[in-house]
Parts: sequence; structure tokens; C-alpha cells
Amino acid sequence: MKYIQYIGDVIKYHRKKAGLSQKTLADVAGVGKTVVFDIEKGKETVQFKSLINVFKALNINISLESPLMEKWRKGIKGVEGDNGKSIKY
Repeated sequence: MKYIQYIGDVIKYHRKKAGLSQKTLADVAGVGKTVVFDIEKGKETVQFKSLINVFKALNINISLESPLMEKWRKGIKGVEGDNGKSIKY
């Protein structure tokens, strides 16, 4: 399964569990109904900002993980506004 389809399936599952239609989710997320439809269908051309807005509306957090993340976090300590922890959108 492609990652984008996996994301679409997660969005659809959360939307349905929340009792939301595609239109209602789109309204809450501030995106068009077509965006929600395209995400759920696994369309690869959905804008990242739109995807982030849908995640926020469904209270889904994104986590970036890799073997280098701890080293990266240590490297950015002291940067204004960073506390060395995960950034949630």
C-alpha cells in the first residue's frame, strides 16, 4: 500500500468515527470538499498545508522519527522557540 493511501485510510477512519461527512470535515478544516475526497482516495497531488489542516481538524498528530532525530534535536537547542521536543501541528 502506498503511504498516501494509508494516510487517506486513516483520515477516513477518523472522520467516520467522529461522525463527520466529507463536507463537514472540509468546513472544519477550512478546505474544499474535494480536498477531503482526494485525500481519502489517495490522490498524490493534495497540498501539504491542506493535509495538515485536515489532521488538525481530526486531532491527529504527526511525528517524524529517524535514527538521526535525537542528534538533530541536540543540534537545534538554543534556537529561538525550540525546546528540543517534538513539534506538533
